[in-house]
Amino acid sequence: MAASQASLLLQKQLKDLCKKPVDGFSAGLVDENNIFEWSVSIMGPPDTLYEGGFFSAIMSFPQNYPISPPTVRFTTEVWHPNVYPDGKVCISILHPPGDDPNGYELAIERWSPVHTVESIVLSIISMLSSPNDESPANVDAAKQWRDSKEEFRKRVSRCVRKSQEML
Repeated sequence: MAASQASLLLQKQLKDLCKKPVDGFSAGLVDENNIFEWSVSIMGPPDTLYEGGFFSAIMSFPQNYPISPPTVRFTTEVWHPNVYPDGKVCISILHPPGDDPNGYELAIERWSPVHTVESIVLSIISMLSSPNDESPANVDAAKQWRDSKEEFRKRVSRCVRKSQEML
């Protein structure tokens, strides 16, 4: 039952995105036969270090979506305090609902079933614009962001160039 409801909701969100594309990203299915795995392409936000980049990610939805959040993993290299070295995105709205066992986030900042593919990707674009180095997923990127902005900028520029070459 839950999987069919999730499937219907995801089909609707995909249809809505096709009808009304959103600036800054595109999304579609990795495989036409699997509504639970999406391919997302994010354009680096203007006026940020990521500007000009084209970053690919896979968004994987659980069978009980939207009760539980999807996971998002960049398949393009992204150097950022809130992206694990394996590409997994770490932002509050992708964390399971409820109280944070570590006490870093309020329950209201975490996953809520009202989020959509659009709101998730827009949050990731916002994350690219404003790194949070308070509770980083990538400690080395956060340290470089804090202590050596020029080296951080150079590393991100390499990622942007690589992403352009992959087109």
